[in-house]
Amino acid sequence: MTKFAQLLASGVALGSIYALVCLGFVVIYRATGVINFAQAGLVLVGAYVTYSASVVWGLGFFGGLGVACVFGALLGILIERFGLRAMSRQPLHAVVLMTVGILLLLIPIVTTIWPTDTTPRDITTPFRLDRLDNNWSVKITQIDAVTVAIAAIVLLAFFAFFRFTRYGVAMRATAVDREAALMQGINVNVIVAMSWAIAGVVGVLGGAMLAADASPKVGLQGLILLVALRALPAMVLGGLDSAGGAVLGGLVIGASELLLKGYQADIASGWLGRQIGAPDWLQASFATDALPWIIMLVVLLVRPFGLFGTRQVQRL
Repeated sequence: MTKFAQLLASGVALGSIYALVCLGFVVIYRATGVINFAQAGLVLVGAYVTYSASVVWGLGFFGGLGVACVFGALLGILIERFGLRAMSRQPLHAVVLMTVGILLLLIPIVTTIWPTDTTPRDITTPFRLDRLDNNWSVKITQIDAVTVAIAAIVLLAFFAFFRFTRYGVAMRATAVDREAALMQGINVNVIVAMSWAIAGVVGVLGGAMLAADASPKVGLQGLILLVALRALPAMVLGGLDSAGGAVLGGLVIGASELLLKGYQADIASGWLGRQIGAPDWLQASFATDALPWIIMLVVLLVRPFGLFGTRQVQRL
């Protein structure tokens, strides 16, 4: 049970990072109905800008994170204004492909500005890998606890924004029917730009927390893209338009991933491994890479709109 609790605690922390990335997907989808693949690029840029502001410019972690959040919001607004606004009347698949193009553009820009020997893992935080004292045998690091707290605060802020503010309601109305929103006096361009600004800030938070606890065996760029590939099935699992579902999906994917890694060898050498006859396959990284997508497909077979997604009803 100690091993299980340790893996579960670490999985919740990893899932919180997935959840932060998922929230960026959700806010764009709720405002525009578009799955924003450029969110992974915003995460990448956010990590490197936080590094430059906190380490190179000497602003410290919180000062660097604040500067990076402002930069992420402005970058999101610029992407929407000069990249996607002209696509507002185009077919949905064309807009989605545009976000893929923006992602592929942001990656070489980052590698050009920041040399390959530069790593935002050097971000200095007041809470890094020191362990918190507790009465259990589970080892919880400060950075994991802070990551979970940030995800919880952001989720509560999202809930309050969408439920109690006029801009949140306007964002939901814009996603449902843009023409009807215009007829009600909603400035759709402002709402969409605001959604991209929020996605930029959330991407910065996810990138900064990921960089502060990045694996030394994997380059940060590869790790962030890997997280983005985890975040997409987590978002679909929870529901494309549900902030709470995005968080739950991220936690489920993060916990199941680390639990599988922790028990991989036992499964491969045990009864299941012998029955499948492929213990080498079970011990390969392919098993953990495929796990999020397997969970997503199983859930979609039962709930096509995700665990908390809004069910779409069409009259025939």
